[in-house]
Amino acid sequence: MTYSIVGFDPVEREWGVATQSKFLGVGAVVPHAVAGVGAVATQSYANTTYGPEGIAYMMSGTSVDETLKLLTEPDEDRDYRQVGIVDAQGNSATFTGDKCYEWAGGISGKNFAVQGNILVPGTVEAMAKTFESADGTLAERLLSALAAGQTAGGDSRGQQSAALLVVKEKGGYGGFNDRFIDLRVDDHPTPVEELIRIHRLHQLYFAQSKKDLIVPIEDEVETNLEYQLVRLGYKREGITLQRALRNYLHTENFEMRKQEDGYIDLDVLDYMAQS
Repeated sequence: MTYSIVGFDPVEREWGVATQSKFLGVGAVVPHAVAGVGAVATQSYANTTYGPEGIAYMMSGTSVDETLKLLTEPDEDRDYRQVGIVDAQGNSATFTGDKCYEWAGGISGKNFAVQGNILVPGTVEAMAKTFESADGTLAERLLSALAAGQTAGGDSRGQQSAALLVVKEKGGYGGFNDRFIDLRVDDHPTPVEELIRIHRLHQLYFAQSKKDLIVPIEDEVETNLEYQLVRLGYKREGITLQRALRNYLHTENFEMRKQEDGYIDLDVLDYMAQS
């Protein structure tokens, strides 16, 4: 009762998995990825060894098709399994066992593979089409595909959890690992929508400011900023506007969005207005 997509961005050198299921904590089971190697999604009575073993096979230079064979052929319960793979070059493959509950199937193409079981028919087709045509980062394209799958019907039993994993060399916090984005919604009535919301927050906290959104604190921007900081309790008598803004950024963990004195990232101001 799960659908997923594995994908690769050859420009940014990112690999990722996005998934949704009528299952608690799908992010703890389905997604596996290592930067520079590839990504694996394992589901449908998931054999979680498919993740690390698939990564190990690809790391040794095994093709995606051969990797699928090495994973599934020794598995006595392979007819109940599903798995999708994308390697370091964007080669992909997907496998659906003959005894997976209908509707079940998958589609693979350059830089992606989509698969799902117990689905409303048309779900994986919508996901594949959306991923191939969508703009934006790998994470945004994976999430767009996930949302398209849900709009097309998704898991026929309903929704419960969703997850997004994207890896990139030194992409993790502080550059110490490859966990560029690792977000999970473990139990929610609309997990895909919630995952998209959390991803937007993630980008606000950790992505670099866009140059065209860095503006001087003057005129209408200054008036709005002062209003928001007063409303939120940061601008008080005896505290300058710049100090109040600095206190807000540090309290909210927006250090990545801090600008030189006299400037502000409009994404931060917009977030203030919605708080």
